[in-house]
Amino acid sequence: MKLYVGNLSFETTENDLQDLFEQHGKVSEVALMMDRMTGKSRGFAFVTMENKAEADAAMAALNGKEVNGRTLNVNEARAREARPRPHGGNREFTGNRR
Repeated sequence: MKLYVGNLSFETTENDLQDLFEQHGKVSEVALMMDRMTGKSRGFAFVTMENKAEADAAMAALNGKEVNGRTLNVNEARAREARPRPHGGNREFTGNRR
């Protein structure tokens, strides 16, 4: 089960999250979102846990917990919404083209 972890301190690392969530069950993946331009954390991550019971336990224990001076938001990750691509391949041109 994939969890969203928000309001992270910019100093929080993937290892910190791994250690924090492993107190509640088996963690299969931690993905800390990084800014492409600066290489710094974007302040949120996704943690995938082996089963729902362990993920629920982690959510209950860690949502609202203070870590590195920030209060965590932990909840079930939602499916990513399809967004139109800016400057995508299907362009419609208007006006006269000669």
